[in-house]
Amino acid sequence: MTHDDPLALEARYAAKNYAPLPVVIARGEGVWLYDVAGRRYLDMLAAYSATSFGHGHAKLVAALKAQVDRVAVVSRAFHSDMLGPFLARACERTGQDGAVPMNTGAEAVETALKAARKWGYAVKGIAPDRAEIIACTGNFHGRTIAVVGLSSEPQYRDGFGPFPPGFALVPFGDAGALERAITPNTAAFLVEPIQGEGGVNVPPAGFLARAAEICRRHNVLLIADEVQTGMGRTGKFLACDHDGVKPDGLVLGKALGGGLLPVSLFLARRDVIGVFRPGDHGSTFGGNPLAAAVGSAALDVLFDEGLIERAAEQGAYLMQRLRALNHRLVREVRGRGLLIGVEFTRPVAREICYALMQHGVLAKEARGNVVRFSPPLVIARAEIDWAAERIAAALNMVDGASLAAQ
Repeated sequence: MTHDDPLALEARYAAKNYAPLPVVIARGEGVWLYDVAGRRYLDMLAAYSATSFGHGHAKLVAALKAQVDRVAVVSRAFHSDMLGPFLARACERTGQDGAVPMNTGAEAVETALKAARKWGYAVKGIAPDRAEIIACTGNFHGRTIAVVGLSSEPQYRDGFGPFPPGFALVPFGDAGALERAITPNTAAFLVEPIQGEGGVNVPPAGFLARAAEICRRHNVLLIADEVQTGMGRTGKFLACDHDGVKPDGLVLGKALGGGLLPVSLFLARRDVIGVFRPGDHGSTFGGNPLAAAVGSAALDVLFDEGLIERAAEQGAYLMQRLRALNHRLVREVRGRGLLIGVEFTRPVAREICYALMQHGVLAKEARGNVVRFSPPLVIARAEIDWAAERIAAALNMVDGASLAAQ
């Protein structure tokens, strides 16, 4: 085997925990990706929001290069001149009092779980080792043992138990079920304002506001996982903003790294962040100067370039174009901003992704027979029109193949 065949090398050496489409990406620019043969594809996934600013955004790349020339990693054993300004920017933008810097979204969720439990014991007065955290069915908060332990997806759990106790699930969007599930030992309710991996599930209007009120009344923390929905993705800075909700704790990631490196934060009010003492928690790379420089630049670019408003405007247009397809394979088009899911009448989501690839569009299926469209926030209307034509062609290709097989 030669070392110039990436697909063959992955097949030989990579664990089979992914089933990627057979396209090998060599470079990216803006909303476009290019394979090793130079063929161009419109990126309609944006790495699950990680590349929300597009590929190689000039200001973000400049921030990264400038910091690399100074110092990249020093660990939290020492201070850096970049971390304080980064955390200040993030807290000022979110209205939170403090933050714990981490790397991946899953790490930040784990940090939130630890903070919620310790808050439950130290502040709320829950008996030792009795704290409970409620999440929603259909959730996706990461891949760690604790997080998959609160998943309702059988595959995510199969073969990985036993799981830590202290978690409960309620139906997504059901505020009444949330209130009924709360006990004196409940420390927190962890929720995605919109479920991305779960199928771009949008809760009923007012659900998050009702959940916030219930949590306040029962002295339960409302922790919003905005790893995929935050940073302008849904047409607001945070998806919580659609309901006018300020969560007690907030998880940010993916787009916070500007599409260049993993950067995440758990942010919360003072009495929640304040439970951590030296030695309680940490990360060698979390909050490193390089991450802080890029994270700060990402926050600035998001607001300075009006990308939140752009996501709202372009998302409404993309939604309009997708609904106008009026194709018999399409059951529903749903979402907010530039986080849109198309659900199908037959189990063809994976086939649709293959057909889209053949037509120069890259997208990914989600749970529930759904294809998610979440392009970089910098996408232009002409590029949306280009995508809509090819989505229509892909639908016709799959539908025609189905008819021919009958």
